[in-house]
This record gives sequence, C-alpha cells and structure tokens, in this order.
Amino acid sequence: MKARYVLVVIVAIRSLKAKTFGFSKYHRKGMAGHKGISRRPLLPSAPEDVLPIAFTHASASNRPFGESASCMKKIGFLSFGHWSPSPQSGTRSASDTLLQSIDLAVEAERIGLDGAYFRVHHFARQLASPFPLLAAIGARTSNIEIGTGVIDMRYENPYYMLEDASSADLISRGRLQLGISRGSPEQVIEGWRHFGYAPAAGESDAEMGRRHAEKFLELLKGEGFAQPNPRPMFPNPPGLLRVEPVSEQLRDRVWWGAGSNATAIWAAKLGMNLQSSTLKDDETGEPFHVQQAKQIRLYRNAWKEYGHNRTPRVSVSRSIFALMNETDHMYFGASGRDGDKVGFIDKTRAVFGRSYAAEPDVLIRQLKEDEAIAEADTLLLTVPNQLGVEYNTHVLESILKHIAPALGWR
Repeated sequence: MKARYVLVVIVAIRSLKAKTFGFSKYHRKGMAGHKGISRRPLLPSAPEDVLPIAFTHASASNRPFGESASCMKKIGFLSFGHWSPSPQSGTRSASDTLLQSIDLAVEAERIGLDGAYFRVHHFARQLASPFPLLAAIGARTSNIEIGTGVIDMRYENPYYMLEDASSADLISRGRLQLGISRGSPEQVIEGWRHFGYAPAAGESDAEMGRRHAEKFLELLKGEGFAQPNPRPMFPNPPGLLRVEPVSEQLRDRVWWGAGSNATAIWAAKLGMNLQSSTLKDDETGEPFHVQQAKQIRLYRNAWKEYGHNRTPRVSVSRSIFALMNETDHMYFGASGRDGDKVGFIDKTRAVFGRSYAAEPDVLIRQLKEDEAIAEADTLLLTVPNQLGVEYNTHVLESILKHIAPALGWR
C-alpha cells in the first residue's frame, strides 16, 4: 500500500475513529449510562499496525511544562459523517448519518458547545453535499455556529456555491462558518473531472481549487456582473445582475484550510480565517503542535502586514477523549499512547498530530503542552460519528465539564 493512501486511512481512523463501529440509541437501548455492553465492538487495527516503514515517531517537545498560555476558546465538533452497512455501525446509511448529524448539532447546542462542523468528501460513504445539511441544522438550532472543515474547491462551481452557501447562512441567521480548501488525496483519480472541472493549461489541480476560491470571494462582494435580458420573465432591478441570494456578511466568515505555511500566508492575504487540522506539511521536522503554532503565528503576522481591519479567527482540530468510564476506556484507552506520525502525501513529507485520550487530570497536563491549541481561538473536536448521537454527546460534554474549565477555555 502506498504511503499517501495509508496516511489518508490514518486521518479517517485515528483522527475520528471513524471506522470504530459501536452502538447508539438508534440501534439499542441502555447507552444512557453506558452500561450493558457485553462485548467489545469490532474495531480496526490501531493506526500503527497499518503504517509503512516510511512512517516514524516524531520527537517530543522539550518546551517546559505549562509554558503555553491558556485563553477562552470557542469549542465545536467536527464530523466526517461516515456510514457503513455493518450491523455494528450506528450509522448504516446516508440517511442515518444525515439525520444523526442534525440531532448531534441540536444536542451540542443544548450542552453549550459553540460549533457544529462537517468535513466534505466525494466518492465515499461520508458527508458530501453540506449545504442541505447545514440549512437543516440552521433551522433546528438558534445559537450554535454551523460550518464546514473543509469543502474541496476543486469540485465547486463558485456561482452555484454562492447561492447554496448564502441560503444556508440566511436560514441560520448568519451563523455559517464556511471552511474551504484545495482538497486532499481522494478516493478516485482526478474526481473533479467527473464533476465537469479541469485545470486550465499549465495549471495544477491545486491552483484550480484556489482559482475557484478567489472567484467565490469575488462573487461574495455582491456586485452585478451579468447583462440583463431586455425582455425578462420578471422585472429586473437596474444595472448588471448578480446571482441571488447573496449573504454579504458571510465574507468575514470564510476560512481556508491550510496544509502549509505558504497557503496560510496566502489565506491571510485574501482575508480568510485560518483552519489548521491534524495534518500539515512537515516543514521543519519539529513536533506537529510546534509547527502548527508557528504556522498560526506566520498567518497572524501576514494578516497584520496586509492591513486587514478585523481580527481573524484561527481554528485547530484535535481528537481528544476524556476517559470517564469503562466504555471510554474500551473505545479509546489505547488511542493516546503514541506521538506524531510522519509520512508522505503526493511526494510531500507530512506530519500527522497525535490523538489525546486519558483520564481528566492526565489529559489536562498533556493539553497544556500543545502550543497550537494555545495559539488558536477555536478548537474543533473530531467525533466518532458511527458511535451514535448519545455517546458523542457524552464525549463532548466530558470535555466541556471536566477539561475546558481547567485549561481556561471556559
């Protein structure tokens, strides 16, 4: 198996435990107290079991304990929205995943979480078309942010996307946080071609994705550009026409998912907020959280240099599990024992950040050492959505109650 494909498996499994098949209130009773589980669900091999020799452990930070400053943070969840026909999966169909995603967002708002974010993947048994889902969540909730992390712009028509995104933002009354990017390694070869897109002559697919993003940002200005028909079906306003609807306030809530320092600086230039996940280019050989913290500082410095008037937002994603009971230990007890991994994606050396899973006192000490979390104002917690709404609510509430206050996030 090629390393780049293996790393994608790690992203899906280790970050989200997405192939961890469990039980939810939709398929069995008794999970309210996490009791009555008589046997361990089918679990995949630990990520290190599928790593090629090219992957190695990155060294730990030598920074003194507790050096990173704590700060108040917005905390949200990030779901890839996996489903599987396995009888032990809590989401056996696309319908299960979509409906449970709505329910989880409702529960997240109830317990005081700040955001409900969703990853977008095509040609996979995962969430793919985010705007109907986000609009439904927006209609069912009142305060929680709704967002993406991220939409692959190689697959997007900026004009149609503007209509969809604006509609979701208006339905939610301005709560959409739109994360976009150039995309990641795919399930198929050049999948964007099947959607009708191809790079221009001399252009790479990544450059095409960034071009689509720039056009989308241009359209968000709400300026007219299309010549009106002199004999329209309905009366037109004066002047050139634009696509409708346009939520012009959305412009300040567009984020770029940056996998390198250079693209983080490019995002700052265009005035986009920054999303940095659990994976980035290995540009210095330092631990992941150290490199990510440096990326965030470079981004903020560039933001100041480009003279933007507002303060940008920065999010990082982490897999964090507080081990509160036997069920938590069963699912994730072994997840937090390893450090970063490094490997190659499309010939680029990349570093993938560790997962955190420990009892609260240990977890608090470990998270104090994460420099990138300290730098960010928003933390997105990846969730194992196939374990169901009730269990994921427990996972999120454990962080809010037992971890966040001790770290100054709440």
